This record gives sequence, C-alpha cells and structure tokens, in this order.
Amino acid sequence: MKAAALLLLTFTVTAFADIQSPPASDQGPTRKLGRGLSNIAFGVTEIPDAIFSVNYAEGNSAAWGYGVVRGVGRTLARLGYGIYEVALFPFPTQKGTYYPPYRSDIPWINSGFQEFPPELGFDTRYNYSRTYLRDPN
Repeated sequence: MKAAALLLLTFTVTAFADIQSPPASDQGPTRKLGRGLSNIAFGVTEIPDAIFSVNYAEGNSAAWGYGVVRGVGRTLARLGYGIYEVALFPFPTQKGTYYPPYRSDIPWINSGFQEFPPELGFDTRYNYSRTYLRDPN
C-alpha cells in the first residue's frame, strides 16, 4: 500500500513539473526595461532609416523632405515611449501585460513601430529587426 501511494505521489509531482510557460512569459519587466533603454539610446536610428525607406519608395526629393520629418517624429515618439517604459517597467501597464504600448509594424501599414529600434547596416544577426527591402541597383 505504501509503495502504491509513493508511486502515485511520484507521478503527481512529475505531472506538475511538465507545465509549459505561458505564451507571454518572455514579455516581463526586464524586457520592458531593456526595450525602454533601447528606445532612449538608439531611437535616433529612426532618422536614417526613414530617409532610406522613403528614398526607396518615393525618391530623393521626398527622402530629404518627408523622410527627415518622419524620422525626427519617430525618434521623438521612441524617446517618449522609452521614458514611459523605463519609468513604469515594474508595472504591467498595457492591458495588464508588459507588451509595448505602441502599435506594431505589421507589413501592410508603414507607420507602426518594431519592438526595438531599427539596426543600421547591411547585416544583422537578430530576427526582431526590420527586413530591409532595398534594391541594391
């Protein structure tokens, strides 16, 4: 009888150990703090990124007019979001979660934000940065 109880207890303990982490477990206060610090420190990379993307889509004149204005606006938005997230990183402020407070950059809308600021250059090792659809010719 004791062996059966011990066996049942062993199976019960191992069953609890198999619980998977919830889908939003990677979004926590430390990620929110890191995202806020990244937005403050590297949000300025929105300026050349906006210039490059507008130049590719609409040409040189638009790039140095609208591209600069768009980049500065996005830089200031990232700065504001960064300060907000650093100040409130311990608290789940976005609908009870730690997700970013800004609209995501879905493919068919070009005015959203990625979770982290864009990386400049030709090569990246990270899958969270933007994909650059620049024509090399």
